Amino acid sequence: MLARTPSAILPTMRRVTASPRTSSVSHSARAARCTRRTFATHVEDNFRIPIIDFSKYRDAATAAQKEETAQEVVRGFTDVGFIYLSNHGIPEETVKHTFQKSAEFFSMPIEKKAELAWRDPRANRGFVQVGRERVTQSANADEIRQLREKAPDYKESMEIGRDWDKTYKNYWPREVDAPGFKRSMLDFFQTCHELHVLVMRSIALGLRLEETFFDSKIHEQYHNLRLLSYPPIKTQLLRGEGTARAGAHSDYGTLTLLFQDSVGGLEVQNPRTGQFQPATPIPGTIVVNAGDLLARWSNDVLRSTLHRVVAPPAKAISETEGVTPARQSIAFFCNPNQGAEISCLPTCVVPGGNPKYPPVTTEDYIVGRLKATYM
Repeated sequence: MLARTPSAILPTMRRVTASPRTSSVSHSARAARCTRRTFATHVEDNFRIPIIDFSKYRDAATAAQKEETAQEVVRGFTDVGFIYLSNHGIPEETVKHTFQKSAEFFSMPIEKKAELAWRDPRANRGFVQVGRERVTQSANADEIRQLREKAPDYKESMEIGRDWDKTYKNYWPREVDAPGFKRSMLDFFQTCHELHVLVMRSIALGLRLEETFFDSKIHEQYHNLRLLSYPPIKTQLLRGEGTARAGAHSDYGTLTLLFQDSVGGLEVQNPRTGQFQPATPIPGTIVVNAGDLLARWSNDVLRSTLHRVVAPPAKAISETEGVTPARQSIAFFCNPNQGAEISCLPTCVVPGGNPKYPPVTTEDYIVGRLKATYM
């Protein structure tokens, strides 16, 4: 279980699931706090993914309203590591258009997609065919290779980075093969970065930092836009031990903005019970989760929670076999600047305490994880 928020930082931010014997917060205070939050999922152990109306931060009428929403965001990442953002500011038509262009890309012949193949973890750009990646918490290359051979991830992806990078270039399909794809993805990349800045400002405010504390540490847009396609698959192929559409893992950066279709399949691990529960798609929302570097930055005040993608219910094609439906998603992996040093934030360690992690740069951490993940 990850560390609780030090009381010196956020004295009002205690877990509402604590029993009366272990919490100094009164029942009435906990109840009042719960009435200000909307939850999407209700399961045992009160593990819930909160739905947060982000317009109350973006368009706050008062400083108090902005502060309250910022604390809701931080509390969601403290308790669960995941939140749903509603009224986030990205038009639904923009999301639908991006999904359409993603589907058009994946419908291209495999030969054309293979020309754009992912090659280098430092670049982290290009097309990744089914079975090449095996996401896991392990950092051992041999162990990951064995997992990949035994239970590969049944998905394909297209990885896109900042397009002005002087060292690493994106791999774009020809315009005739995917009309409008490049322009659509570059526009969406910028849109997601702008939302990332706003969410990080809310986190800074909720952690009692200056609201713009992270601005100079994320402005390089060292992010990764990942288009994901989960093809239909026979259930027999998903029955092996450890097999999933994407295995249990945490993300590497600060935040992940996940756009889901209606099929679903994302599951989030309850860090207290170890059980996985669905993060059901909710129209008009974005699923946002904290990544490893944000957890390290915050001394594990904010959780980087394990999650996975499982197959949805299959359609029977015989007495013994079924086929799962296709699924699409779009993940925007937000990262600090390439050379940023990630060390414990000043408000995230109790007086006299020590940081849990040594400093690390963004590039060293992310490239190290990617090297072990891919073939």
